[in-house]
Amino acid sequence: MSPAAKTRKKEPELFFNRELSWLAFNGRVLEEAMDTSSPLLERLKFAVIVASNLDEFFMVRVAALKHDVDEGDTAPDSAGLTPGQQLTAISQRAHEMVERLYKGIADEILPGLATHGIRMLPVGDLDTAQRSLLGRYFADEVHPALTPLAIDVSRPFPHLASLSLNLALLLSPPTEGEPPRLAVVQVPGRLPRLVRPPGADGNTYVFLEDVIRAELPTLFPGQTLLESTVFRISRDAEMELDDEGDTGNYLEVLEEELRKRRRSRTVRLEVDAGVSDTLLARLTERLGVDADDVYRMRGPMDLRALAGLVELPSLEHIRDAPWKPVALLDPADMEDPFAVLDQRDILIHQPYESFDPVVQFVARAAEDPDVLAIKQTLYRASGDSPIVQALARAADQGRKQVTVLVELMARFDEQSNIRWARELEESGAHVIYGIRGYKTHAKICLVVRRGRQGIRRYVHLGTGNYNERTARIYTDFGLMTADQDIGEDASAFFNALTGYSDPPRMKKLAMAPTTLRDRFLRLIERERRRAEAGQAAEIRAKMNSLVDEDVIRALYDASRAGVKIRLNVRGICCLRPGLKGASETIEVVSIVDRFLEHARVFYFRNGGDEEIYLASADWMPRNLDRRIELMFPVESKELQQKVMSALDSMFLDNVKSRWLQPDGSYKRRKPGKGEEPFRVQLHLYREAQRALERARAGAGITFEPLDGGR
Repeated sequence: MSPAAKTRKKEPELFFNRELSWLAFNGRVLEEAMDTSSPLLERLKFAVIVASNLDEFFMVRVAALKHDVDEGDTAPDSAGLTPGQQLTAISQRAHEMVERLYKGIADEILPGLATHGIRMLPVGDLDTAQRSLLGRYFADEVHPALTPLAIDVSRPFPHLASLSLNLALLLSPPTEGEPPRLAVVQVPGRLPRLVRPPGADGNTYVFLEDVIRAELPTLFPGQTLLESTVFRISRDAEMELDDEGDTGNYLEVLEEELRKRRRSRTVRLEVDAGVSDTLLARLTERLGVDADDVYRMRGPMDLRALAGLVELPSLEHIRDAPWKPVALLDPADMEDPFAVLDQRDILIHQPYESFDPVVQFVARAAEDPDVLAIKQTLYRASGDSPIVQALARAADQGRKQVTVLVELMARFDEQSNIRWARELEESGAHVIYGIRGYKTHAKICLVVRRGRQGIRRYVHLGTGNYNERTARIYTDFGLMTADQDIGEDASAFFNALTGYSDPPRMKKLAMAPTTLRDRFLRLIERERRRAEAGQAAEIRAKMNSLVDEDVIRALYDASRAGVKIRLNVRGICCLRPGLKGASETIEVVSIVDRFLEHARVFYFRNGGDEEIYLASADWMPRNLDRRIELMFPVESKELQQKVMSALDSMFLDNVKSRWLQPDGSYKRRKPGKGEEPFRVQLHLYREAQRALERARAGAGITFEPLDGGR
């Protein structure tokens, strides 16, 4: 927090609460799941995303607030809400969201899928022969993996894994007048959750937990089963690494924290809606959860099991048509990407354009005998990442210096990151396991190569991860360049991370947590001064979240001076647009569509000498103060036009856009009378296709500018 922020007067009327704003974002995703004009499998996909988002929200954000309450923290946030008040408001809205989600699943999505042959059947709906065969499957495949757990004085409640499915049972007591006995059966996580009943159609399933539930008497022979229910818990997933003193091997410390996570406190209990008060009371007592932490589910628990249905073959009529990424770069050019970069910069807008050139850039660097060194940051990568494989090959050769900064604290990817970080180390790469106290979120790859003109640096900088899988569903920009200043900045950046040196002074890049916050504030302030001087002043920005109080206040000051500000904020937005005397010139739009909007773009008019930046960072305190991030300029006029064409089009969408109102609600924009529908993601995909057609016709790769209100 800046010194000015510590003494600043609280003005909660100027801010939205961060957690409630996130729930509003998840509500916009839920709208997509409930949109009857969308294909059924796309609606199912969004429903799964809503549920998965809530899992992470409870394990991280709700858990953090519970910690604050336990520690007696009553300090209000920028919006004036204490941690306790936030938890109360979250519980109300989250319960309402879960109710809407499961009503849509039970009343619309699953019945709709059944009409197309995708059926989720109760075990009781199977015929006698199918029940018999399913019983044999249970005996052969499931029963050996089950362990019935009695809960009594000598046998404590088991440590259940977060997000695992379990069955809770009440059994009749051995002596009349005693309370029923409690037992638990864990549903094996490694067995298929969706089971095809023998003899049923190909896309007919029963849930594994229902199969087990039907066979519970075989697990408790001689006992009278009074009741059973399915339940699922969410545990606190935050990790607290000791930053003081010598804690030994950082990798070992992290692995120990991951083990602790499996035993952390329960922050949410999901349970069948039909559970009795008696059984629910026993569960809440054993798990230590309050009534507000209990969510009664009217439908299948853990919707992630349904995600595989989205890709079932032969169901194209209830799924969006695929948008194959456009290969704007000739594969022959990427056989020697360094020769291309010697001539011009390359900017890739994925997933409209293929991510392959980035993979090929690293692969060619690994194979090229003239490459002396490869240095790269990795935050999240796929399990069989071709980029990681290329880095391992380069290191294994022993002729190149390969340095990889692996961020082990990428939440929920820690275990997989540890695995392939060790593989890189075994190949001979120099692996740095993050920087203590900061997450390395910057996306950068530096290749040092000896050519005819001497040593030259080639750099890739991105707004998204080096992950070829998410590159097909996240919208991001990636810049490849041989710019000398950027190359020198890249070397200084890696030297600062790998050695003992002061934060580097950079020519073109801006780095958090050292200079990026001040850089953003100065850029906003410059537009404010230009507006006060009577010049046209404008800021446009695209990001995932806008939370930082200093940045928001700077935007308010700029708005009061008359700066036109248009913000595309996909998720959390704590700024209130359209407030008289504070933000009358600020508009905020959120786009929720088939691709996850992930790119960070920042435009400043600068008196007509426009500046455009891309970054790995959002306008959030964690990005500006507690992460290592990079912002980089787009300087080529052609590439600036490409970025601005994409940014401008965000504000023209009248199909998938929602505009933030001063009261915190979002209003969906629809085509006006005589106005054509404009869906920005569809437009950008078609524009990439048109760019390819123009390139093939010999006109070069160009992107048409849009008005967009500029």
